[in-house]
Amino acid sequence: MSPAAIIRRRLSPRHLLRSARTRILAGFVVLLAASTLVSTIALREILQARAGERVELSLEQEIGEFRRLADQGRNPLTGELFRGDVQAVFEVYFLRNVPVAGEAVFTFLDAKRNETSAISPRPELVRSVGGLAQISANRRGTFRIPGGDVRYLAVPVTVDHRQRGTFVVTQNLRGELEEVDEASRVAAGVSLAVLLLASLVAFVVAGRVLAPVRQLTETARSISETDLTRRIVVDGHDELAELGRTFNAMLDRLQAAFATQKDFIADAGHELRTPITIIRGHLELLGEDPDERRDTVELVCDELDRMSRFVDDLLLLARAEQADFVRAEDVDLDALTEELMAKASALASRDWQLASYGVGRLRADRQRLTQAVMQLAQNAVQHTQEGDRIALGSSCEDGHARLWVSDSGPGVHPADRVHIFERFARGSGARRSKGAGLGLAIVSAIAEAHGGRVDLEPAPPGGGATFTVTIPTQPPQQEDRTS
Repeated sequence: MSPAAIIRRRLSPRHLLRSARTRILAGFVVLLAASTLVSTIALREILQARAGERVELSLEQEIGEFRRLADQGRNPLTGELFRGDVQAVFEVYFLRNVPVAGEAVFTFLDAKRNETSAISPRPELVRSVGGLAQISANRRGTFRIPGGDVRYLAVPVTVDHRQRGTFVVTQNLRGELEEVDEASRVAAGVSLAVLLLASLVAFVVAGRVLAPVRQLTETARSISETDLTRRIVVDGHDELAELGRTFNAMLDRLQAAFATQKDFIADAGHELRTPITIIRGHLELLGEDPDERRDTVELVCDELDRMSRFVDDLLLLARAEQADFVRAEDVDLDALTEELMAKASALASRDWQLASYGVGRLRADRQRLTQAVMQLAQNAVQHTQEGDRIALGSSCEDGHARLWVSDSGPGVHPADRVHIFERFARGSGARRSKGAGLGLAIVSAIAEAHGGRVDLEPAPPGGGATFTVTIPTQPPQQEDRTS
């Protein structure tokens, strides 16, 4: 896909709506909008509650001032205490107290309206307050009238245990609630501005955060089977940087796997093409002579057997990656060693020696271990002559079992020691194996399937080679492979 097509695709409405950047921004906006709404509602409720508290305190203050005047005040005309003169108390109170905005004071004398601080109180409020003229105990509440809710506090005025009047203080909540509404509108406007600014910043930040993901996508899109060289530029130590490093490591593995696969196909094709060419050439030249036909059939059968062994080895290596490749059972190492020695000594006429055998039990696949050691023994036979020494031994210590095969042959060339366990790898010395180079790869696969390894020991001074298979007696990954 060309760069212009990629840009057009990114800017298309469908892509924008489905992009991770848009989803992140949408989630952020929804979360921030919800929190803004909740905080605005909570702020309004808190302001209303505090406005109500201020009104209550104001009403309590007016009632307190009236009580102090009635109990402790003196009539300015006589200089004496009021002594139950309720009318005089009301008059003095109205002279000394100026109500705040929205506040009104009503007094009743003998159940009749006496005086009010409001110049022209609303009729609805007067009718509502009139119902408090004959209360016998303190009462507080709210009147709901068209002009707005009015909070009130009413107390009876008694003289010599007889009610002589009623004192009522009212406060219109309209002014307080208007201030609350104004503060709420300002807070909502500020929150909206913050939401828009934060959304813009989040859009930019989301783009920067997702830039490595887009680069990863472009890199993955540009990768083909013939070009695995591109990598993501990693900068930082966060999760996305770790994702980039992991992706690069995956590409390294893929590149190595494709290279191995390419070499594998080339080597396998070469190994199969040779016997096919031999068979075809001899069949094309096959004559009528019985002896010639017999020799040709024997040669063809030998080549077919070699091809069959090669295919079997390939299938074995392919199965090594499957879970049921190893079927573990309890194995006595000493009995297994003696059994391996008996089988190996029948391969060829060599000076077979049982160097040592370990005593212990292990969880392993007897047949696979036998296959691995027999392959090592066969390898030793191919690189020795009649009468040469081949030793086989085992040991069990530190939770590991070891099986080894040692020979007195020419050994492994130093240049071959690095890749000798790779598939199709064959020695470069004077005496090369006639096989396809899969034997040691099979041994390595069997050892790794048991959670172990196969090693080529350092060459002794007199030459020769020693291969050691080391596996744990209780491999921890055994259950995972067979589950």
